[in-house]
Amino acid sequence: MDDLLSEFLTETAENLDVVDVEIVKLEQDPNNGPVLSNIFRLVHTIKGTCGFLGLPRLETIAHAAENVLGKFRAGEMVVSPEAVTLILASLDRIKEILAALGATEREPEGDDAELIARLDDLAEGRAAKAPAPVAVVVPLPAPVVDLPRVLKPGEVSLEELEAAFQMAPSPEQIAAGIDPILSEAEAAATAAVVPEAPAAKMAEIAPDAAEARGDGNVGNQTLRVSVDLLENLMTMVSELVLTRNQLLQMVRQAGDTEFAGPLQRLSLCTSELQEGVMKTRMQPIGNAWAKLPRVIRDLSHELKKKIDLQMIGAETELDRQVLELIKDPLTHMVRNSADHGLERPEQRRAAGKPETGRITLNAYHEGGHIIIQIADDGRGLDLARIKAKVAAAGLATEAELNAMTDAQLGRYIFHPGISTADKVTNVSGRGVGMDVVKTNIEKIGGTVDLKTAPGKGTSFQIKIPLTLAIVSALIVECAGEKFAVPQIGVVELVHTSPESEHKVEVINRTPVVRLRNRLLPLIFLAEAMRLVPENAPRPTSAFIIVAQVGTQTFGIAVDRVFDTEEIVVKPVASILRDNALFSGNTILGDGSVIMILDPNGLAQRTGEALRDPHETAAAEAVGQREGNTTSLLVFRAGGAERKAVPLALVARLEEIEVARIEHSNGRPMVQYRGKLMPIVGADPDYRLRQQGGQPVIVFADGDRAMGLAVDEIIDIVDDRLDVELKASRPGLIGTAVVAGQATGMIDVAHYLTLAYDDWFHRSAADDAGAALRHRSVLLVDDSPFFRNMIVPVLSVAGYDVTTSVDADAALKLRDQGAEFDLIVSDIEMPGMDGFEFAATIRREGRWRDTPIIALSSRTAPADFERGRKVGFVDYIAKGDRDGLLESLRHTLDGRRAA
Repeated sequence: MDDLLSEFLTETAENLDVVDVEIVKLEQDPNNGPVLSNIFRLVHTIKGTCGFLGLPRLETIAHAAENVLGKFRAGEMVVSPEAVTLILASLDRIKEILAALGATEREPEGDDAELIARLDDLAEGRAAKAPAPVAVVVPLPAPVVDLPRVLKPGEVSLEELEAAFQMAPSPEQIAAGIDPILSEAEAAATAAVVPEAPAAKMAEIAPDAAEARGDGNVGNQTLRVSVDLLENLMTMVSELVLTRNQLLQMVRQAGDTEFAGPLQRLSLCTSELQEGVMKTRMQPIGNAWAKLPRVIRDLSHELKKKIDLQMIGAETELDRQVLELIKDPLTHMVRNSADHGLERPEQRRAAGKPETGRITLNAYHEGGHIIIQIADDGRGLDLARIKAKVAAAGLATEAELNAMTDAQLGRYIFHPGISTADKVTNVSGRGVGMDVVKTNIEKIGGTVDLKTAPGKGTSFQIKIPLTLAIVSALIVECAGEKFAVPQIGVVELVHTSPESEHKVEVINRTPVVRLRNRLLPLIFLAEAMRLVPENAPRPTSAFIIVAQVGTQTFGIAVDRVFDTEEIVVKPVASILRDNALFSGNTILGDGSVIMILDPNGLAQRTGEALRDPHETAAAEAVGQREGNTTSLLVFRAGGAERKAVPLALVARLEEIEVARIEHSNGRPMVQYRGKLMPIVGADPDYRLRQQGGQPVIVFADGDRAMGLAVDEIIDIVDDRLDVELKASRPGLIGTAVVAGQATGMIDVAHYLTLAYDDWFHRSAADDAGAALRHRSVLLVDDSPFFRNMIVPVLSVAGYDVTTSVDADAALKLRDQGAEFDLIVSDIEMPGMDGFEFAATIRREGRWRDTPIIALSSRTAPADFERGRKVGFVDYIAKGDRDGLLESLRHTLDGRRAA
């Protein structure tokens, strides 16, 4: 392609992008003189360049559009939406012609008569004309240089054409000849139209006009460079970084040498050069937003909505490669916000909102990432419709959906096939294609999440890396092979060993690691890469890389962790292109080539990562609805019958070597963490294994621990704790349906007393009273162990139990309007103790008449007396399950009778 034509296409495309943004501003503020002058100048430039290059079709359209803009500029016409729409239509036609011109290097055939006629009609009299200005005749001076006739292809030989171009004046000469003419004519026209403008006002306008025309030296400070040249420069800098790393490795191995000083200076220069070249790749995110004002403007007319688009942080920079990848997802999400997020003006008025809806784009840097927020103040997601769609698709049960928060329900729009749109239109409904948006963002190491509030709006947050070319990575090793893990996906590092707090456990033949009371699925990298035999024993000591993929977290077990290093990402070979485990390769400082792991592909390939957030949304709600649903550990012991225990009661899962088990006073026990731990069988005639490892569920409270011997750990299940059949066997509370199968719920308190006679001071009262069904009880206790032990006891007795971790949390429930038939409270709690809590309830509020039962290990007569004074109706010793049930029944019976 001819260099002159290529330059024209590039410059005109840039000018059209600016005009798209500026003309939307003009429609919103018709009296903005600098904006109108800038639009007129750009269209005039396009028209003039087309005439110089011999492009008559483009020139004619631009000339007709310029006439309309000239009427605006002269004040003879008022800027109207219809006129702006027509100007935008002419710009779209120019873009179509430019696209064809770039493909064929020839102006395409076509008839623009109808469009030009509409523009001419508008310029001639569709809008009311202003009074005719006084005509001022300005004699035009002769051109400084003679402009040669534009030669058409085929008229002359190539040699003659080259000679003509050599004789043609330079652009500087042309500008020197034309600028005085334009300046004099513009000054005369301005004087004729606004002769009364004061000098001060003209002095204020002049700098803006000069800036709009591009006068001064600002343009000389920038240089247009091809993208290919920048990419080649980036490649060379990448090679320089690799060489620098190799030299540093050599110096570290050789120790203190004479090369250390110069190499440090070379390293510093390389880092600065790398930073400088990276800046050439950085572009403001506003470039990706440039077309959004036009998109919103068109949508507001198409949807008959009033929309205000606010863009904050448009100057925030990120890598050009990343910018190109997020343009389409951003446009899609903004269109969704306009279409299904914002209401019509009459609906907003009825809801007490301003007629004009607002869409806000916000971008800012945060810790090596860029955060992009897309928020609207519309109706929010249609959660009822989403719930119906999810239930119809069988992705969750009705009970699970009812337990979810608004945000958890809203995340289902990222699931393929979930949409709230009534029909498919050219404007996507919120939910259509959002799974693709999420996938594309996660491919570049980003995450996307949302918050929604019915009637208030929806906010999306995208988190993406600043660049993909040179990244910081963690170098790890397993089975003698090194790999690089992008540090952007690493949350933390944990070392595990038999003596450490973070021990690897096996549940349902799946390795997990317990991290701060949370079980994380674990991937052994050597097994996933098939670097060890299939049945090889797993190491007892390993480093766990806690990785995050989207909103999910899991662990990757490796043998060694070296250090972080800036690596240059190289594309993988074609033979490995379809392998999802690798995202690229790199060269280390020692010259070795290693693969860069993709945590997303690793999790998907092995199947060990947590389930999709849409499938686990109900599980997330378990902790928020304690007492209705809970996490249960399911196991077998002494037969094929399934048993379960609340997971929160379980301290650890162990497999103890049989040789370590000792016997004393006829009871098995093991030395465990410096103390003796009794082992109790799950059934009275349970027999421990004779060799190998014995699975044991460890329960612990304070400095005491007890092991429950079982045959097999089956699974961890999140389900409702609804005991339907009461059991008469000691050690069982009753039977519930867990994961679709009948499962016996064990009575942990029974086994604790078998291990330690004095674990609880239990009463011999017979549990003969029938519980009052469907009565609500609030249990306030700061001990998670005790809460999780007493909840099943109360549930099987027929009470709906809600738990609270302390008195302050309980009072918040009161302020939120919660009502209970009875309150059971511990005495010794951090902050406000039980006595003060009872006194506060009795003073004021909706719980003034609610019965309160004290539950404490403080059983002195003085404690009983103080409890009665502050308002407790009864005082039960902690661990006296039978006494508690009897007190509940008696208290509620008496209240019902009253």
